[in-house]
Amino acid sequence: MSYDRVRAADEEVADALVGERERQNDTLAMIASENHVSEAVLEAQGSELTNKYAEGYPGERYYGGCEYADEVEELAIERAKELWGAEHVNVQPHSGSSANMGVYFAVLEPGDKILSLDLTHGGHLSHGHSVNFAGKLYEVQHYEVDEETGRIDYNDLASIAEEFQPDMIVSGFSAYPRQVDWEAIQEAADRVGAYHMADIAHITGLVAAGEHPSPVGVADFVTGSTHKTIRAGRGGIIMCADEYADAIDTAVFPGAQGGPLMHNVAGKAVGFGEALEPEFKEYAAQVVKNAEVLGETLKENGFSLVSGGTDTHLVLADLRESHPDTTGGEAEEALEEVGIVLNGNTVPGETRSAFNPSGIRAGTPALTTRGFEEEEMRKVGDLITRVVDNIGDEEVYAEVAAEVQELCDDHPLYE
Repeated sequence: MSYDRVRAADEEVADALVGERERQNDTLAMIASENHVSEAVLEAQGSELTNKYAEGYPGERYYGGCEYADEVEELAIERAKELWGAEHVNVQPHSGSSANMGVYFAVLEPGDKILSLDLTHGGHLSHGHSVNFAGKLYEVQHYEVDEETGRIDYNDLASIAEEFQPDMIVSGFSAYPRQVDWEAIQEAADRVGAYHMADIAHITGLVAAGEHPSPVGVADFVTGSTHKTIRAGRGGIIMCADEYADAIDTAVFPGAQGGPLMHNVAGKAVGFGEALEPEFKEYAAQVVKNAEVLGETLKENGFSLVSGGTDTHLVLADLRESHPDTTGGEAEEALEEVGIVLNGNTVPGETRSAFNPSGIRAGTPALTTRGFEEEEMRKVGDLITRVVDNIGDEEVYAEVAAEVQELCDDHPLYE
């Protein structure tokens, strides 16, 4: 992609776009919530649907000229139903957080109670953090993971629910490396008469491919992002039983959003179509294998992993024992200098701040998209170790940066 038309109109933006393309090609994207979409998805998201207002839903739009918008949205919906086995799907949310907002607005009133995982233990802002709309509109109580095991204590969650009596229990997480027992959480919700919303933002692709148990048909509502492990157009999705369809659709539009971003819906349709191909199951299985190997390598190199490992797409390392003088923020900055892009992250029992936490979170979806397999992931784990073991050593940084560039050159992204 040359961006010649952009350059003719706006050279500064063209320079930034070229810079971003080169940055992605020449670095290892290991932020667990990121991935690289196909050129087909990129093309769909840059299509003429950018120009189209399509407020409403297929067959019931508030504007004319929506026949092709209807066709694209219906394709996205039907493909999502096939991927996840849902009765009803809304593909209009602009993001995973917007999807969560749609569910809250559908069945909760301001002041209702939400029980969700604490942010520092792997939860998400939109699950009720005080700085987020959810924390401002609802009364929120948090459960936590067991600090010794790094895993959810489902009995403890149920006990907190009995005491707090929430109107909704939220499951699904942004930094939890283990599979989730959706049925156990649903049982806790049933005992207190609460709704259960499962947010699978990070693991949409793993669930679609059967690499993680599915909450669809278990939880009352399932939300997710469509640009992470599923590799589709950027945005969100809501899935539910038919009995909640009208409430959900009305909460999204006109309740929380105006016109949908139809170019992104097109990207979702294309990406969902790609995920229905047999190759996607192989991809998702490799994502999990790569995360396992990365975790094993870091453990062998002395890192302490939250929960002792992973069975999803991400690894969460707690630096306090192995590197007590290094914060997650310092590790993130050093690794980015050599071309490895991940993020500092809070860990259970966090003793520092969210702005400069004690852990690092690394994901494998984007590297797997580039063709990385177990051998490359072992090397990446060793490269991470060399940098974090030698914070501030420019000679080590230069050596690792050269090896990172070799890996990037061997696995080109957009040729």
